[in-house]
Amino acid sequence: MNLKIINSIEAILYGAARPIRLSELRGILESDGMSIELSEIKKSINVLEDRYKDTSIEIKEVASGYRIQIKEEHSSSIGHLWSDKTPRISKALMETISIIAYKQPVTRGDIEDIRGVTVSTRSIRTLLERNWIKVSGYRDVPGRPALYVTTKNFLDDLDMKNISDLPQLPDIVDIEDKEVISEAV
Repeated sequence: MNLKIINSIEAILYGAARPIRLSELRGILESDGMSIELSEIKKSINVLEDRYKDTSIEIKEVASGYRIQIKEEHSSSIGHLWSDKTPRISKALMETISIIAYKQPVTRGDIEDIRGVTVSTRSIRTLLERNWIKVSGYRDVPGRPALYVTTKNFLDDLDMKNISDLPQLPDIVDIEDKEVISEAV
């Protein structure tokens, strides 16, 4: 394995402020005069993963590509470095993004039907501003409501590659069939 290529990939991933796709890595390396195949880039990333095995950093593949990041077990150590607090996600916002993630594409009406309450415009706007959701089209019904889906930024922020990486929803248990009700009566 060419050490110059490995170190160049490491530098690109380290210096990037976002995840980088393999094809982007190849384009950057080729603009530097290095001709390289995607398989060689992947092998170089594997070498870097081995290099970081016993350190506090790792190379992580997320929806938008690869990035260098601090391992999760060290996140509490560096959390004190940032004094700015990102706004907490409200319960309503968490319910809304969860419904979109699991049932996408959905309309605002679909979300309201599932939640049983009105979805605030602010919640949808916040998710759009965070670039966690986007409009993927419009349902062909009167009013043509927007269809919302999650974005790669949502997956990146949750440290996931695919929407299928979300945890499975628990099975719905019919409470009437449980002895709990009979015991309560």
